[in-house]
Amino acid sequence: MKEKKKIIIIGAGLAGSEAALQAAKRGINVDLYEMRPEKMTPAHKTGDFAEFVCSNSLGSYDTCNASGLLKHEMEMLGSQLMPIIHEVAVPAGNALSIDRNLFSSKVTQIISNNPNIKVIRKELKDVPTDIPVIIASGPLTSDALSTSIKNMLGQDYLHFFDAIAPIIEKDSIDFNKAFFLNRYNKGSADYINCPMNKQEYENFYNILINSPKIELKSFEKDAKFFESCLPIEVIASRGIDTLRFGPLKPVGLIDPRTGTENYAVVQLRQDNKSASLYNLVGFQTNLKWGAQKELIQAIPGLENANIVRFGVMHRNTFINSPKVLIPTLQVKNIPHIFFAGQITGTEGYTESIASGLLAGINISKYILGQELVELSRETVLGALTHYISGDVQSDFQPINSNWGILAPIDADKKIRKNKKLKNELLAKRALDLLQSISKNV
Repeated sequence: MKEKKKIIIIGAGLAGSEAALQAAKRGINVDLYEMRPEKMTPAHKTGDFAEFVCSNSLGSYDTCNASGLLKHEMEMLGSQLMPIIHEVAVPAGNALSIDRNLFSSKVTQIISNNPNIKVIRKELKDVPTDIPVIIASGPLTSDALSTSIKNMLGQDYLHFFDAIAPIIEKDSIDFNKAFFLNRYNKGSADYINCPMNKQEYENFYNILINSPKIELKSFEKDAKFFESCLPIEVIASRGIDTLRFGPLKPVGLIDPRTGTENYAVVQLRQDNKSASLYNLVGFQTNLKWGAQKELIQAIPGLENANIVRFGVMHRNTFINSPKVLIPTLQVKNIPHIFFAGQITGTEGYTESIASGLLAGINISKYILGQELVELSRETVLGALTHYISGDVQSDFQPINSNWGILAPIDADKKIRKNKKLKNELLAKRALDLLQSISKNV
């Protein structure tokens, strides 16, 4: 009997899980290494695969949003995780949010029961060099493996910080003050809103800017924050009104009880299927836990909030991808080594899954002797992979899906100035292109 082809995937996060399922469905044997729970990270809470760490939201599902279009592209390319995401989705307006624990449990079960995937629960400290490998170890790659990758690539890592928002019990919220409503009344009323008047906001702000923070270690102090995931205290440090134009903006949230727009609004997003837990939107933080409790309980409606998880901040690690990767997610000059997930500088849950999808498809094609898939900048996934494998950048930083990285559309000035119409045309172009490509993946 002809022996099956085999690959190794390092890391069973979102990217590694998607990649493993892609290879397995093509008849390839996968050794999937995951160090948890034998060795935990500062951010993960379980040993389950594809764990959502920071929040439970993947962002918009609307094709007129770059992140939403990326999800539709993934579905056209046969993503294995997207159907599970829809199965465990929780109400979140136009956003796609999930019961994170149920999702991870289902992914773990599906992978563990797949006859083509062998799960190996231990830390892999060195990158194998004699077999095709996908490195999807994530932004919290262990020190030993980081050293091995660094030696293999011959270049240093770059670093930035990521922060996690607190989660509270719904039953501890005072709904005499809080109310359900989606911004601009879109969809059903999925978000819990805690309104503030000017005095309440200023009190909240003063507590925030004077709260003690967890001291960074010496080796972490030169690292950078990722701009779209800033700790709330960092946003607040830029001025007293920055939060009211950011995560606490009241625009589009007319209080149904008064018919007015409040001075500021804290939103909470459903975190599990049973709707018993909610996370505070935009409240990533590095405040000490006692300070977090004081701050949260200064929010109207959350005076007696039961906090089931405090916010934390951790250092994320990513490679200087433009120096070492090509658009197929292979390492330059080492074609049997692929990278996927946040370690490449693709920031975000959706983006991690998408890169795992492409890496899983391409390593399968590589091992089967087929032509690899290189998507163009006319698709969101193609634009992302070209961004992280394009011209060498002097200050390469992680990026998530956005319209700015796509190839511009050939349209007249009137269309280019109409944002909605332009985005619709960009989306149609991408989906039309993938319609033919998807038949060969």
